[in-house]
Amino acid sequence: MTREKLNSLIVFSMMSVMVGLILLFFSVNFGTALAEVWLMQQGSADTAKYLIAIESYIQNFIVAGGVLFGIGLATIMFSYYKILSTSAPASKSSLENREIK
Repeated sequence: MTREKLNSLIVFSMMSVMVGLILLFFSVNFGTALAEVWLMQQGSADTAKYLIAIESYIQNFIVAGGVLFGIGLATIMFSYYKILSTSAPASKSSLENREIK
């Protein structure tokens, strides 16, 4: 892979990590909002069903956020490793020339 492709992969992975963190931190707000929409569509529902709907929506956002966060973090680490491994090691003569200047 070229360095440009790896850099674009890192940017995409960082966005994935950010979306994952947002889903994780705001899962309660998103889950509650979707459960309220569900309740409005139902018209009325038993309290136990409403609480189950809230918990299931919250769990959905937690799982989705965790998956996005984990895949993004793993991809960032892989890309960073590939960038480091594809970098050419500096030769001894180039290091000596840098020290002289």
